Amino acid sequence: MSKAILSLKNISKSFVQGGRTLEILVGTDLEIKPGESVALVAPSGAGKSTLLQIAGILDRPTSGEIYVDGMAVQHADDETRTRLRRDKIGFIYQFHYLLSDFTAQENLMLPQLIAGVPKAEARQNADELLKMVKISERGGHYPSEMSGGEQQRVAIARALANNPVLLLADEPTGNLDPKTAGEVFALLKRMVSELQLAALIVTHNMELAQKTDRILTLKDGKIIPYDKTALEDAA
Repeated sequence: MSKAILSLKNISKSFVQGGRTLEILVGTDLEIKPGESVALVAPSGAGKSTLLQIAGILDRPTSGEIYVDGMAVQHADDETRTRLRRDKIGFIYQFHYLLSDFTAQENLMLPQLIAGVPKAEARQNADELLKMVKISERGGHYPSEMSGGEQQRVAIARALANNPVLLLADEPTGNLDPKTAGEVFALLKRMVSELQLAALIVTHNMELAQKTDRILTLKDGKIIPYDKTALEDAA
């Protein structure tokens, strides 16, 4: 059996608001292995964003253990956490967040340059990534010159630029029409399989969620497998 790329153990997260303690996550567990895509579907306010931020080492849990590619990160210092996010984790959001003054190729080069990759190598890697997501002819175009689907394909390629092992996606097709959403989601799932990434995908799209390897939901602060009732409640 492959070792989990993402492992959350007994994760709890609480906030104090107006003198009250709000329990968002309560002793929840999650493991995702290489090549596995997992959809997380839950109602607004259930804790999806909180869980994604903890998995992406953007926020610290109140208690519990986090392992990314076998490394315990819950107590890591800020420098180590930043390096892990850069080298191990790719993020995809509902909005593409491409830099408008840079071409698609340049948007893919930037994270590599920040990581210390030589410029010529970063350019070559960017071209390979554009080819991988099937828009190599758009490398010299700016985001404003591309369709929504093309922008999101570049965003997926950017998330892969530094060869991560973990992919975290927050409503990655939420701004797209149904046909384009299906195409982009199929691309995302293919990348996960081909590159043997571990992927956690937050989505409200039940049709797309059912194309992942597992569907989970959040109930009373805990991650549980979905059932038909849970899905209907989350819709």
